[in-house]
Amino acid sequence: MAGDFLSQALIYLAAAVICVPVAKKLGMSSVLGYLLAGMLIGPYLLGLIGREGQDIMHFAEFGVVMMLFLIGLELEPAQFWKMRRAIIGLGTFQAVLTAGLLFGLGLAFGLNWTTALAIALALTMSSTAIVLQSLKEKGQTQTAAGQASFAVLLFQDILVIPALAVLPLLAPQTAADADPAHTNLLGGLPGWLKTLALTGSVAAIFVAGRYLVVPLLRIVAKTRLRELFTASALLVVIAVTWLMQQVGLSPALGAFLSGVVLANSEYRHELESDLVPFKGLLLGLFFLGVGASINFKLILEQPALTFGLVAGIMLLKALVLYFIGRSSRLSSDQNLLFALGLSQVGEFAFVLFSFSGQLNIIDNATTDMLMAVTALSMSLSPVLLLINEKYIDPYFGVRQVAEEKAADQIGEKHPVILAGFGHFGSTIGRLLRANGVETTILDFDTDRVELLRKMGFNVYYGDATRLDLLKSAGADEAKMLIAAIDSPETNYELIRTAQKHFPHLRIMARARNRFDAYELIDLGLENIYRETMYTAVHLAVDVLENLGFRAYTATRQGQNFIQYDEAALRKLAVQRHDVKQYILSVREQIEHQEELLQADLQQNLNESDHSWDGEYLRETLGKKPA
Repeated sequence: MAGDFLSQALIYLAAAVICVPVAKKLGMSSVLGYLLAGMLIGPYLLGLIGREGQDIMHFAEFGVVMMLFLIGLELEPAQFWKMRRAIIGLGTFQAVLTAGLLFGLGLAFGLNWTTALAIALALTMSSTAIVLQSLKEKGQTQTAAGQASFAVLLFQDILVIPALAVLPLLAPQTAADADPAHTNLLGGLPGWLKTLALTGSVAAIFVAGRYLVVPLLRIVAKTRLRELFTASALLVVIAVTWLMQQVGLSPALGAFLSGVVLANSEYRHELESDLVPFKGLLLGLFFLGVGASINFKLILEQPALTFGLVAGIMLLKALVLYFIGRSSRLSSDQNLLFALGLSQVGEFAFVLFSFSGQLNIIDNATTDMLMAVTALSMSLSPVLLLINEKYIDPYFGVRQVAEEKAADQIGEKHPVILAGFGHFGSTIGRLLRANGVETTILDFDTDRVELLRKMGFNVYYGDATRLDLLKSAGADEAKMLIAAIDSPETNYELIRTAQKHFPHLRIMARARNRFDAYELIDLGLENIYRETMYTAVHLAVDVLENLGFRAYTATRQGQNFIQYDEAALRKLAVQRHDVKQYILSVREQIEHQEELLQADLQQNLNESDHSWDGEYLRETLGKKPA
């Protein structure tokens, strides 16, 4: 058993590692690489995985669920509410028009109305996994086509719920026992009570997310064990998926809703960072499974019918989508991307066809054919998008529009990332916010995050040294990174990561003392701020004023001291490893600074120096005639 598992894992991973890089090298998407890998190792070509290609789909479909959770995590409730018209408008229009046309064609080809309706509902769905992954890889998620695609796909995911509820009503009486409703917690309940339970389940997600999951994550975060936080993130997704399955709802929709609930929590970026690797791996398995499930034997037996159905269905869906895009005033380039991108049949069709087959609404032969058509359409979709990118985009300017949209999106993100929000970092953040500069704030102290959020600061919990967290916080588009973490070692790690992966970022770094500053100088940093330096100088300036120095003179001397000391700092950094030479150089620099400051003091004693002194001004104004 263990050997069989290892051999299967070896085959899947080897196929992915070989085929996906080849596909990317040829300018194709990674999705197409996974699909080709699945076809290659599937039971109908090399036969390396046999029936396991279908078994793996049950596990790999969890990748789609996790993707919907992460989408919900990125979509704040306020933004979701703003998109409600697009989701309901575009989604309803596409679903009704596509399902209506497919239903009519089914009746025209002699199918009974229940079979035609079940097929129409399934074929109406598009692939959330393929479309969103392809748009993300091409940087087109923020284009008009990307936003419209997201709205339609989200509505389709919601539509899965009523579709699953309607199918048992279409089943022959002899198939009543095959109704999967009897296998979940709500089986056998009256219709009104079942509806109430379904509504309560959705409400439970919102309540649990706000009052159970967030406190749980807060407790786990206090342990500072990254692997435990990752396990907790997986627990959240799996628990929601299980609950949705038990009550007969779409697991993907439940995961999406739970993501939306947690979008405003301080753990948003950390959850996203922990789950993205799992999502990518499971989605890869899902696409491998789709490729492996293509029944080439059936296709070879009836090639004309199979490819005719694929072409007909994709053309019909593309025409409907293009018509909807024109009605929504999408430009020609964006409309073409929108229509081609969603023309395939989606992964939820597998679920609906399987369900319909269990209920005897669709016979086995038709179900096998429709499964093959669905898998082929999903395989062809990346090819269509590649053709669109290579041979159509250059003439319609899709890339230009996408870049403009991306640039606009950068304006909506905060240009400054502030890592570390303790006493040092919070002072920076307060001053910036008071001057209208918004920052993305990251901190790894869960108690401090909780306290600061109560004070009105939008602070995110997470380890800022992690590359994936920095990316999710917008480091690719930000202009500046303020490294203000308490621990110097953690600060160094953050700076090294940022310099390696985000060389465009201007880094402003905190140093606890002179020796911390030396380490930062070795990293090539220009903007270094010693936390004790400016406070000590400020205190010394106040002492000079209290001893009778004029305010302007004392302040000027303080600024000169900082300037001379900063220059000396960089000279001493090179010599610090030789103790004797370092001590000698420090004495020389101190003497030199004192000479310079004495010279400045003698040269700049003039009448204008008393202009900052309030007592002198009061005396001068008092002598003036009224």
